[in-house]
Amino acid sequence: MPVTLVTVTEAQAGQRVDRWLKRHQPGLTQGRIERMCRKGELRIDGGRVRPSARVEAGQTIRIPPLPATSVGGGEDRARAGSQSDRSNRPSVSRQEARWVRSWVIYRDSHLIAVNKPPGLSAQGGTGQVRHLDGLSSALVADGEPRPKLIHRLDSETSGVMLLAVTPRSAARLAAQFRSRRARKIYWAMVAGVPRPARGVIRFGLVKAVGAPGPDRMTCIHPDSVASTPGARHATTEYAVVESAGERMSWVLLRPVTGRTHQLRAHMAATGHPILGDRRYGRAPHDVGPGAGSWSSGADGAPGDGLHLHARTIAFEHPDSGDWLRITADLPDSNRRTWDCLGWDPAAAPVDPFPEADA
Repeated sequence: MPVTLVTVTEAQAGQRVDRWLKRHQPGLTQGRIERMCRKGELRIDGGRVRPSARVEAGQTIRIPPLPATSVGGGEDRARAGSQSDRSNRPSVSRQEARWVRSWVIYRDSHLIAVNKPPGLSAQGGTGQVRHLDGLSSALVADGEPRPKLIHRLDSETSGVMLLAVTPRSAARLAAQFRSRRARKIYWAMVAGVPRPARGVIRFGLVKAVGAPGPDRMTCIHPDSVASTPGARHATTEYAVVESAGERMSWVLLRPVTGRTHQLRAHMAATGHPILGDRRYGRAPHDVGPGAGSWSSGADGAPGDGLHLHARTIAFEHPDSGDWLRITADLPDSNRRTWDCLGWDPAAAPVDPFPEADA
């Protein structure tokens, strides 16, 4: 097998490189991957890498020549790869297939858009038996390749997700996410009322050392990003739509950058954590009357779960080039909160943020 160069997609961003490689070569052992890293055989953008390093969209990963035994006892590579792919796919029951197909909000021969429900992971991982990537085989005919995820959402977050039907569409859509041409608008219910009613959050983000739970991020001052190992700049635009006194408010969010847990960490750091966010909602930044109880979903909050919803994605169609905007309805768990407060989803602007800010 010759040296292979693979470009990381938006949907794969944030994975550890050793786990990323195991998904590409299921027969590889952890020891083998660690040796490849020590020897400099496995590289990202030409540089050496640790097994625990996180991959980013657009990076090029160099995979060295691997023996046939790495993918299954020296048998024909194509057949072994196909068998590994099938063995790693969760089986999809008829009931699950009907469930997955009910999420579709747009489809054509190039792409599929679904309204992902809260509580479902985008991709597999430790302890993840069911995830959108595996269930997506129900969206195509038997024998056809699974659609390819173009980007990710946290498991607790609901809303629009795009899947590409063809490799060409996958490449073109992923390029739009890397270049930030695709515009994503999220709806959130947050504790308190952000002031001013519209603004920009520019805290840098770095993974918290020793924090409970995977991938908890810490916000730092933008001027500290360059001097903080592992930190990255992050920018979020926000606009308040409605408020319930000073208790809570409906906010539109646009992630200008796309960092892990960016919206959740940014809102918590400003003192307005997202309702139902059990990872960031109890942060010491919680301020305002009842902010902690509303952010944790306790004390009679009208809806359960994280109140963060990917409402719209706007992008160029990968084949025609036409500008599309796809909208996903709120899940029932979030809608109960909007109904309880008497707020009409149709009253919100589609995209209140000027293009010049992109």
